[in-house]
Amino acid sequence: MAQLISASLTSAVEAIMRAASDRAIVPRYRTLAAHEITDKATDDVVTVADHEAEAILTEKLTALLPEAALVGEEAAHDDPSVLDALSGPLTWIVDPLDGTNNFAAGKPPFGMLVALAQHGDAIGGWILDSLTGRFCHASLGGGAFIDGENVRSRASGGTPPVAAISLIFMDPAKREAVKAHIAPHYALVDIPRCAAEQYPRLVLGQNDVSIFDRTLPWDHAAGVLFLNEAGGKATRLDGSPYRADDYARPGMIGASTPALWHELAERMEAMA
Repeated sequence: MAQLISASLTSAVEAIMRAASDRAIVPRYRTLAAHEITDKATDDVVTVADHEAEAILTEKLTALLPEAALVGEEAAHDDPSVLDALSGPLTWIVDPLDGTNNFAAGKPPFGMLVALAQHGDAIGGWILDSLTGRFCHASLGGGAFIDGENVRSRASGGTPPVAAISLIFMDPAKREAVKAHIAPHYALVDIPRCAAEQYPRLVLGQNDVSIFDRTLPWDHAAGVLFLNEAGGKATRLDGSPYRADDYARPGMIGASTPALWHELAERMEAMA
């Protein structure tokens, strides 16, 4: 049912995302009071902006497609049973403020991610950079676009390739193995701690490869679709497709080209 992702639907989703960002996120950038930031988990926070943006997105996206369920990051945190809808016939997946730690610290990048999934498979994805206004979107079989222009993923051309490797959620043994066996083959750059920025970096030739250990649906459903539709490759380590309803399984590789993906996957397999 990828035909659901029409130009008019994308325009409506973009308008909703921009309105939520302009109302709930941008005005609070660098103006948050201490009591508006709370600890959510180890090394993770949530703000009033997250909650307000999710409320707006939930209301507007539900009205846009009443037949679709909705899984929001903050709603799922409060009630994990919300995640059951990820396997349903049609489900919105919402990250109202991706890169919250950056936002709360008063620095970029941060943004907003929305995906539409059918039985766990993303068929539409939309990514907004709240500060620059850059808007990325993709539909299954329909290509990838940035600010309305069709894009094809490209490598950085660097030697060695540029890698952004997320070590934060790896167990200590895996973290040390990656440092010893993977990192020396790449030019390492800092991760942005924001999937809404990381996936565009892979498409735009800024980064060549990324390793993700935690694969929560609101962080990855939209970005995986965007990168794959742009001609890059994002899958599980064994090459199987990423599914939003398989969020508990760790490990995924994203790369600007299939060749770079295979090179990294072979190194990961040898490390294991």
